[in-house]
Amino acid sequence: MTHEAATTGRGYRVLVVEDNDDVGQFSTELLEDLGYVVRRVANANAALGILGENEFAVDLVFSDVIMPGMNGVELAGIIRERYPGLPVVLTSGYSNVLAENAHRGFELIQKPYSVESLSRILRKAISEKLSVSG
Repeated sequence: MTHEAATTGRGYRVLVVEDNDDVGQFSTELLEDLGYVVRRVANANAALGILGENEFAVDLVFSDVIMPGMNGVELAGIIRERYPGLPVVLTSGYSNVLAENAHRGFELIQKPYSVESLSRILRKAISEKLSVSG
């Protein structure tokens, strides 16, 4: 991938993990508008299932923090352990998640987010992945 592809999102595959259909649809459309190829699942177990089938199927995981069952921070921890090169960006509308630093060092973007802030954070996460892997 060229640097230009990283800055526009073109061709990069994002796995969106979001239990709320409206928010999931919004973020999927936003990411597609930015040029990402998006696959969406409703929970952490489904995300782990996809990664278990093919860990190279996605370039970045974009996950809500507060979800039924396993939350996004727990999911991110498992991904960091099993797939250390795979970037994870978390999102939450709850200010206490931000205040308590409960995201354990993962990149976190607060809802509601703008297209500019989402684009900037995803570009940063992907470019860091590229500089580490390559």
